[in-house]
Amino acid sequence: MVARVVTRDMTSDFSPEERAAVYRAIRARRDVRADFSSDDVPEDVLLRVLEAAHQAPSVGLSQPWRFIVVRDLATRRDVRAAFDEANTAAARAYEGERAERYRSLRLQGILEAPVNLCVVCDDDPERGHGLGRQTMPETVRYSTVCAIQNLWLAARVEGLGVGWVSIVDPHALRRILTIPDHLTVVAYLCIGYVHTFATEPDLVRAGWENRLPLAAVIDHERYGSH
Repeated sequence: MVARVVTRDMTSDFSPEERAAVYRAIRARRDVRADFSSDDVPEDVLLRVLEAAHQAPSVGLSQPWRFIVVRDLATRRDVRAAFDEANTAAARAYEGERAERYRSLRLQGILEAPVNLCVVCDDDPERGHGLGRQTMPETVRYSTVCAIQNLWLAARVEGLGVGWVSIVDPHALRRILTIPDHLTVVAYLCIGYVHTFATEPDLVRAGWENRLPLAAVIDHERYGSH
């Protein structure tokens, strides 16, 4: 029996130009830590990228994310102090040349970026009625990360840089931003216009690490098959 071949354009909803723009935004996305402009981020632009984040998929349509917009300089100074403390502790994990390279890295733009954003997650939301979370309850956090990626791509096409500051104690953020105990801190982001976007990631340019080729992370049928 000969299988019937069905010819169908599965990409007909988007023009070639629109598809190329999506892939370009993905390739051009950068984790920005420096070179922020002093220009403020207009509220309508910020709301557009937050709306893009809010359109992310979520397990059970729970939409477990919450966004805390931080513009106040005094608050950002408190967060910067928390970063400095955590960064000093983190630097002790490295020795020799790696330690020197670590100290040379720019790992935050908390005061330089006009907008900071703390993204938190409700680990047990009423929305969604538990659908999809019985065996993998952590999917609410994964959903929140999907929202962050949406925001990051939307910010890139708006000309906004985004930097994820992970070297900060979540307990310090919880205290500074009065985050309730039932919410989990997922990300602290710096957002602002930048003068230029680098053509490759900062950590590649700094010699910290290189990208893996796609073939190195694909297995077929079972893990470790490649």
